Amino acid sequence: MLQYVLRRTVVGLLMLLALTVLIFTLLRLTPGDPIDAYINPSVPMSAADLVALRTRLGLDQPLPVQYFAWLGAAVTGDFGYSIQRGGEPVLPLVLGRIGPTILLMFSGLAISVAVGIAAGILAAVRRNQLADLSLSTAAFVGISSPAFLTALLGLYVFAVVLRWVPAGGMLTPGAPFSVGDLLAHLILPAALLSIGHGALIMRYMRSSLLEVLSQDYVRTARAKGVREFWVIVKHAVRNALLPVITVIGSTIGIAIGGAIFIESVFDWPGMGLLMINAVVRRDYPVIMCATLLTGACVILVNLLTDIAYAAVDPRIKVA
Repeated sequence: MLQYVLRRTVVGLLMLLALTVLIFTLLRLTPGDPIDAYINPSVPMSAADLVALRTRLGLDQPLPVQYFAWLGAAVTGDFGYSIQRGGEPVLPLVLGRIGPTILLMFSGLAISVAVGIAAGILAAVRRNQLADLSLSTAAFVGISSPAFLTALLGLYVFAVVLRWVPAGGMLTPGAPFSVGDLLAHLILPAALLSIGHGALIMRYMRSSLLEVLSQDYVRTARAKGVREFWVIVKHAVRNALLPVITVIGSTIGIAIGGAIFIESVFDWPGMGLLMINAVVRRDYPVIMCATLLTGACVILVNLLTDIAYAAVDPRIKVA
């Protein structure tokens, strides 16, 4: 197990390195001069000032030299300073936004896992009946619906028309902190974020459980007189969870993309909203740091998913 974790860690670090090279190159290939983002239009600058600024920022160096200079500083935790935040250090800025994003993502993931697995079990047990057809139709609609569309529709219906929940933000401005206020702001964006993932989990759970229910050991358990409830719960569901775990792990990366739209629509103060503002204002240090941390989270989740395989199915050994 330890050797496997070490190997995966090395592979993950190499993938992060490749990700930084890709993002760094793409940012430099965008139209315009990177130095434009550092110029204050209200402050006149001469040609000599621009040359001095370019030299101070290292933008006069070849691209590989610029990358390795950034990488050397990033290894020490120095990701530079935010352009849009008036020189605020990037790392504390990004770390301060991780908490709200993790809260939103894992709340949505928890809803999608609970609802998706329960709906998948119900659809498989009631195969070709009304419950199965209704849930399957809802799942297809959920999978086909883009995150930005569900976010806008959910905001309009539940926050604007029905006024059941606040329209945006993480807390009520000026109000003292309370768990109830946080949950009131969290429930709608988390539920909307869970729609696509829950629908996908439901489809995989239904398909996997139907396959398991046709196995010989399930028929043997039924022949021995085991109650159908325990046949489903004890013998079938655990074995059917294996492919579902893969889906749950893979949806973390998809959830990050969905969270970007959800956070922008609901003004949720997380990394998604921060990255959108950074892209719009060409805040390169923030983009690089946020992308690196996001990639690290995805790689870590994939590693934990592989380890969970062995926990669910004793026949699988991580070596």
